[in-house]
Amino acid sequence: MSKKQKRPEENIIKQNISDTLELNYMPYAMAVIVSRAIPEIDGFKPAHRKLLYTMYLMGLLKGNRIKSADVVGQTMKLNPHGDSAIYETLVRLTRGNDALLHPFVDSKGNFGKHYSRDMAYAASRYTEVKLSSFCEEIFRDIDKNVVDFMDNYNGTTKEPTLFPTTFPNVLVTPNQGIAVAMASSICSFNLNEVCAATEAYIKNPNVDLSKYLLGPDFSTGGELIQDAEEAAKVYETGRGGFTLRAKYRYDKKNNCIEVYEIPYTTTIEFIIDKVVALVKAGKLREINDIRDETDLHGLKIAIDIKRNVRPELLMQRLFSMTSLSDRFSANFNILIEGKPRTMGVREILREWVIFRAGCLRRQIAFDIEKKNERLNLLEGLSKILLDIDRAIAIIRKTEEDSRVIPNLMEGFDINREQAEFIAEIRLRNLNKEYLLNKVNERDKLIKELEELNSYLENEGKIKTLICRQLRDVAKKYGQERRTEIVVQEELLEIDEEEFIEDYGLKLFLTEQNYLKKISLASLRSASEQKVKDGDRIIQELETGNKADLILFSNKCSAFKSKLYDIPDCKASSMGEYLNNLFDMEPDERIIFLMPTKDYEGSLLFAFANGKIAKVSLSSYATKTNRKKLVNAYSGKSELVAIYWLPEDKDFVAIRDMDKAALFNTSLLSVNASKNATGVQVCTLRKKNKMTRLYPAEEFISHDLEYYRINKIPSAGHFITEKDKVENQLGGQISLA
Repeated sequence: MSKKQKRPEENIIKQNISDTLELNYMPYAMAVIVSRAIPEIDGFKPAHRKLLYTMYLMGLLKGNRIKSADVVGQTMKLNPHGDSAIYETLVRLTRGNDALLHPFVDSKGNFGKHYSRDMAYAASRYTEVKLSSFCEEIFRDIDKNVVDFMDNYNGTTKEPTLFPTTFPNVLVTPNQGIAVAMASSICSFNLNEVCAATEAYIKNPNVDLSKYLLGPDFSTGGELIQDAEEAAKVYETGRGGFTLRAKYRYDKKNNCIEVYEIPYTTTIEFIIDKVVALVKAGKLREINDIRDETDLHGLKIAIDIKRNVRPELLMQRLFSMTSLSDRFSANFNILIEGKPRTMGVREILREWVIFRAGCLRRQIAFDIEKKNERLNLLEGLSKILLDIDRAIAIIRKTEEDSRVIPNLMEGFDINREQAEFIAEIRLRNLNKEYLLNKVNERDKLIKELEELNSYLENEGKIKTLICRQLRDVAKKYGQERRTEIVVQEELLEIDEEEFIEDYGLKLFLTEQNYLKKISLASLRSASEQKVKDGDRIIQELETGNKADLILFSNKCSAFKSKLYDIPDCKASSMGEYLNNLFDMEPDERIIFLMPTKDYEGSLLFAFANGKIAKVSLSSYATKTNRKKLVNAYSGKSELVAIYWLPEDKDFVAIRDMDKAALFNTSLLSVNASKNATGVQVCTLRKKNKMTRLYPAEEFISHDLEYYRINKIPSAGHFITEKDKVENQLGGQISLA
């Protein structure tokens, strides 16, 4: 390395992170918040405003449509972004895209659809646009100094900072944006309702807005689930949400459900992809096919269903599992004088009324100024009416043209503007009718100025004017609600169980903790059950798919699951490894399965200390869907056997393979506690154990009643040699 070259570490300049953020990142963050992502009180973001104002300057409020590419190019004078970003903004504002209740752009061509992810819009050279007549209300009197103007990005022209909208567009046009450390999500409301609510608010700031503003209204229609408490929260705080659902109809002829309106927050493709995934996962067995049949007549998702499937039940299930029912999260974050504020509807209306009143005052002041200028000219004209011949003589006798105005000013004591106006009057207008018309115009101007000045002096008149304009807008552009309101109480209440297909099945539990769930239909065609090498089936039983399953482990715990949540398998597979389904300890294994639908009957737990617990199965029923129950049975002694007891019956208890006691379970009292230690059944000596428990019908004996005991505890009777051989009583068995 030469002497002139610096080491890499010598090129590193240490900076304070706080200073770097303040100098470099904070200006960017503020630009995103103030100049990009958050809408202002007129309901527009800067990108929208630049585009629409450009179209206004191009005269597109009237006349024919022009190519979108032309509009995009002209907009670049105000918006220094690429053409694709500008065109994307234009697309969303068009009638063809269906994103807005009241589109600002009248369009021709393919502009895609808001409710479709894959339906792409055509290039700007193929589409045509102009401003819709609705834009008259956002540009009303914009040339009368009603709003402030600022320089564009290079200082070559001016653009408005806000639009003087004659209605609260901020609540009519939906808006969403993500800035730095904050976001905005504003839903659209019906124009008629917004205008009525605003007028009611102007008359009474404490009015109950929910009487006028029934809820959001979206361009995609659908149903709004009415929640008065949630709506009130949004109206007052600006935060909360609304639940939306799709609309559907049932085509009985084709056994098909047709969805024709969906929530504003989702797309056709997202819904179809989710349904397909659920069908593949086996969670929606009722559906044969699902298709996108959207065409020029509108949106349509066709769902072919199986026979005997109730469409209303299936739709309730789809509402719970897909975005056919979705939530619009509201965050009414709006820029007010350059500062972001999260406001409820009431506060938004207050700020809009202040803004609109300011616009009207500026418009009235502008009109007063112009009328005063005109009145000034007519005042000068009225002075020469007293001696019109003298005025003509002054002009005729003036030798130099430049002296005409000064001579008239001096001769009639008028100002320069008045003199210039008089000098420009043509000879043909110096007739009685013309002059009388000007006098009448002067009188009319005086009355108009008095009326205009009264508006500036009376706040009530300004508010009355706002209300009148609101009524005019609602009458001219108001529409019926597209999103239907559904009362929560009127919704169809359906138990989740009704969605589940119930069918017969058989369960197999293996020694190495595998569970096989096989439908009886599949079992009929199976040859033999496959298990892992060295494994064996220790329990098998028959039940239904809607049953609850309780699985008892060797660690005194029980695990619960809905059987329909466990996947079906075939006889040729090894089944589900239970350690993967439940949160089990490494050395924990399942020793007994208990399926139940009604939690009727009892469980018998036999312990090595000679005690037997008779526990009500209802003790294992839980209000919530808990997956694990601790202390599911007593752990004070080694567990020998577990049996389900639908009703009292005879059992045979074996002690150390030498004695047996036949007893009826009616001798045992039912325990409500899961971990009850039980009742002593077998009398044991030191080192003695209860080793087995048989249902009486499973114990082979030539004289079963020989072992009968009528009271407990009891030592039982010695087992005959023949019965020992028949029952293979040669060793001990322990479940644990």
